[in-house]
Amino acid sequence: MIGLSFTAVPAEVDETASSADTPLSLVSRLSQAKAAAVAQRYPQALVLAADTTVELAGTVLEKPRNTAENREFMVRLSGRSHTVHTGHTLAWQGRTAHEVVTSTVTFRALTPGEIAWYVATGEGLDKAGGYGIQGFGAVLVSSICGCYFNVVGLSLATVATLARRLGVSLV
Repeated sequence: MIGLSFTAVPAEVDETASSADTPLSLVSRLSQAKAAAVAQRYPQALVLAADTTVELAGTVLEKPRNTAENREFMVRLSGRSHTVHTGHTLAWQGRTAHEVVTSTVTFRALTPGEIAWYVATGEGLDKAGGYGIQGFGAVLVSSICGCYFNVVGLSLATVATLARRLGVSLV
């Protein structure tokens, strides 16, 4: 969106939550681990890593394992507010900058037919919380408080700020 070219590199990181993890500590730990793993392989690169989770009433809703779980997530989110946490980490020249951004999203009350329609799109199966606000899931959301791009999974304003802390101008 801001005209930068990049290469996506998967980080080989175990994303399993530990019993000590809170939603905030989980995204923080995972984004930092992903950045470290990739920076080790590409020491001259500016490395950006992120990890996003959805929290509803103290429970983490990760990526649904199947359509039945995606449907369950939609039922639970319907008519309620939840928080989206994204850990952002930049690594460059042996230094890192890190920040977690939190936004609150409220779903409108959904009918069983709307839930079935959304689940049938398949869009939510690879997304934390089981929905994508940037796609068909936009129709599910009645309001957002915070950064829209954080809910998508990457706050560009935060990335620019973190880069500046490392002495790098992205814009």
